[in-house]
Amino acid sequence: MAGIHITDIEAAINFWRERSPSPDGVLLAPELRALGEVYAQMVFHHQRELEEQGFPAPAWRAWQAWYATTPDTPCIAICSTSQGDAVCKGCGRSFEEVQHWLEMGPVQKRQTWHRITAEGSAWRFNRYAERAAERLSDGKSLP
Repeated sequence: MAGIHITDIEAAINFWRERSPSPDGVLLAPELRALGEVYAQMVFHHQRELEEQGFPAPAWRAWQAWYATTPDTPCIAICSTSQGDAVCKGCGRSFEEVQHWLEMGPVQKRQTWHRITAEGSAWRFNRYAERAAERLSDGKSLP
């Protein structure tokens, strides 16, 4: 079963902190409260991931709103799986992940993102990282 990583919870919390800051430094937006409760439980229980079905509905909706702002695919339009590689040199996904990407849910996609980011060996993280940063600073979206 796919689990949501604690760093994604942190990113979603930071997204909502920026989007709905506390008016008085004490009160929190409902999305922040929901995500904060999940985060606190994960920290207390020393969990790095939480199963998707274990998410309370308000926290799940808040997480999905954050997820909608993230890039959908790690693809940089240099796909070596089409050349027969088991793992794409461009994005770092396996052949199966590339083939089934559109069928994968958000949690599965985020797990793949975490793995390829941790490995850091794909071209998207070295040879083409500068080019991607330039495109983003120019206001262009990534492929």
